Amino acid sequence: MNERREQLLKEIVENYIKLVKPVGSKSLCKKFKCSSATIRNEMSVLEDLGYIEKNHISSGRIPSEKGYKYYVDNLMKPKEMTGEDVLKLQTIFHNHEIEISDAVTKCVEIISEITNYTSVVLGKSSSDNTLQQVSIIPLANSNIVALVCTDKGIVENRQYTLPKNADVNEIVKACEIINKMLTGTPINEVSQRLEYEIKPIIAKKIKQYEYVYNIFYDAFNDFSKNTENIFFSGKANLLKYPEYSNVNDIKRIVSKFEDETLVRKIENDDDGVKIFIGEENNFDPNVTIITSKYNYHGEEGTIAIVGPKRMEYAKVVGLLNYIHDNLNEKK
Repeated sequence: MNERREQLLKEIVENYIKLVKPVGSKSLCKKFKCSSATIRNEMSVLEDLGYIEKNHISSGRIPSEKGYKYYVDNLMKPKEMTGEDVLKLQTIFHNHEIEISDAVTKCVEIISEITNYTSVVLGKSSSDNTLQQVSIIPLANSNIVALVCTDKGIVENRQYTLPKNADVNEIVKACEIINKMLTGTPINEVSQRLEYEIKPIIAKKIKQYEYVYNIFYDAFNDFSKNTENIFFSGKANLLKYPEYSNVNDIKRIVSKFEDETLVRKIENDDDGVKIFIGEENNFDPNVTIITSKYNYHGEEGTIAIVGPKRMEYAKVVGLLNYIHDNLNEKK
């Protein structure tokens, strides 16, 4: 690869990303001020090297997966974000009242809005969280809120209406026992310990122990379900792109988004922004996935952007670099 071939490849990739049309030698002649024979010869070399390929319905060329990879590794420069987009994200980063998990999901919603691709946040599952504290908050009209907090900063709550003869003090007493015995327990083990260790104790100390036990059992059960921490934004965005106009392609992609095991393969523990084009990712060979690991106030996970292989790499990488720097500077 000499300099002219690199610049030709860069032009072909960026033109195809923007226009979704195979690039012919005629348009490149004007750009590089070379004869058509010279351009055709250089394009032939790029094709032989596997960086571009012929489109079946046109005489022009389109980038191959190898071409996209060379482009992002050697030719692309991350694009700086606009002031408007920076402001949208800074509003979240500087909001100290918002819960950690909500901050990350709102961040992903903005990513999807800015890029027009599908965004995913893959937080650590409940098995990676340990119980930090359970709290009972009395409300008006015999209502209470049960709060479950983990060491990763995840907070879940559930509201209950107590029967007329219920004693809030007994529920608070049970809460104190749970905090004393179960703090530090992995969330996915809490329900079992609650059944075999805590229930016999509160049965001796609390009159309405069955009702009290069920409050905490439901709260922990809901928590385990809700902390799988897979959140999508802009699932339908992919369907806007001509690459997925075929009904079978649409069905395939949609069904994969519904498969939690498959979606979990997007998760990436490597630091920094990583790009997986086509066959490089474990999700679908007809997409590009760009990921960034985050650690925000102790909550860890992966933010991923899923789009066509002709993704606007410079824009997405610039955006994820910015998010990576901001989410990881507040550990």
